[in-house]
Amino acid sequence: MGTGNWSQVTEFVILGFPHLQGVHAYLFSLLLAIYLTTVLGNLLIFLVVHLDPRLHTPMYHFVSVLSLLELGYTAATIPKMLANLLSEKKTISFAGCLLQIYFFHSLGATECYLLTAMAYDRYLAICRPLRYPTLMTRALSTKISVGCWLGGLAGPVAEISLVSRLPFCGPNHIEHIFCDFPPVLSLACTDTSINVLVDFVINSCKILATFLLILSSYVQIICTVLRIPSAAGKRKAFSTCASHLTVVLIFYGSILFMYVRLKKSYSLDYDRALAVVYSVITPFLNPFIYSLRNKEIKEAVKRQLKRAGILG
Repeated sequence: MGTGNWSQVTEFVILGFPHLQGVHAYLFSLLLAIYLTTVLGNLLIFLVVHLDPRLHTPMYHFVSVLSLLELGYTAATIPKMLANLLSEKKTISFAGCLLQIYFFHSLGATECYLLTAMAYDRYLAICRPLRYPTLMTRALSTKISVGCWLGGLAGPVAEISLVSRLPFCGPNHIEHIFCDFPPVLSLACTDTSINVLVDFVINSCKILATFLLILSSYVQIICTVLRIPSAAGKRKAFSTCASHLTVVLIFYGSILFMYVRLKKSYSLDYDRALAVVYSVITPFLNPFIYSLRNKEIKEAVKRQLKRAGILG
């Protein structure tokens, strides 16, 4: 195909869930409620951890960073999804689409690195309890958090650069609920095998490497906990990991199936459903997982509400 016959696409149409046209108003209300709850829940955890001196530990520092991360992660996609549910056009500019992909993947990569750091923190606390205060200091946890952010923000640069050079001549309908690499690459007017391979290699290394590191930490944690003689000691050790492990299983369970594959082997609706899990449901559940299962955070929330005069 000659380049002279191409008319460059300047915007895309995000189709979302085309089979649910009649219930968009209900979907908008549901998604808005989920988004507001996600924002308020994660903001509450972030503020409580920073305002309560008893939570100024490396473990809760990582929890607060995760809450801040979820605020940005959801802001990259959900507001546009809400706008599309009410709009007839459902368009996004080419530059806007690339920016959405960049922030979604960079913040997603940051979450992978941060969850790995949290697993390492729990490994040190349980497997090296006597040396934990000297090994995992507040200064070190801050440096690790900064490293997670910098690594995540640099992650998708190569992929975005490659996509930005591709020709798009139509159709311009994205078969997804937001801009992402696989559906956008399928619209290019040229061979994208290099892009698909680069995307697969980067995602595989990033996702599988962090997941295996987390798995390795938990194997050693479990071995250590099983050697604890008392049942109460075992429950206490496991309770400090339960929230983090729950988030890991939900988050990685969806992104592994979505991104660590070379060919599209599932239906479009399957991909959309997976996207809802890791872009909407996981950030929504995180505040509940960390607050409802964590006695210290629940008590800290009550103290802050009493201090603000909201609770008697």
